[in-house]
Amino acid sequence: MAELRTLLAKIGFENVRTYIQSGNIILTSQDDNHLEVVSKIKHAIHQHFGFEVSVIAKTRDELLRIFEACPFSEVQKKASYFIILDKIPDGDRVEEVIQRSYDNEMFQIINDAVYFYSEAGYGKSKFNMNLFEKKLQVNATTRNYNTMVKLLAMSDENNKDQ
Repeated sequence: MAELRTLLAKIGFENVRTYIQSGNIILTSQDDNHLEVVSKIKHAIHQHFGFEVSVIAKTRDELLRIFEACPFSEVQKKASYFIILDKIPDGDRVEEVIQRSYDNEMFQIINDAVYFYSEAGYGKSKFNMNLFEKKLQVNATTRNYNTMVKLLAMSDENNKDQ
């Protein structure tokens, strides 16, 4: 992750910080265009490390909106998973996905996020991110409640540093 931070700083991003080893990056960009930010990061990773990765970029406000829009109770929210999508999926695809259900598992798709709660936990769930990506035809990344809280705190610190 240190090498990734250095790489992103070298291509012009500021206040580059990472959180745990799962690709969580908080940074400041002079570019307001998400697609441009995503493109720069993907290209830099491919050039430097030699492989392609899916990149999803969200502003602090977007991340906060996703976090606050969780439709579950506060107790369930703290045990929920936030599946962050790179775009709002097509309505017909959403309708197809919401027909699926499994006992003791709940999910809702709101704009560019899937909110997922399973009494047994994410690891034992019948649903997974790959299902949502394939059926909704989007790129996605999953974060738990604690990671979302930490990313929001880190992005708030970046805003104060400016």
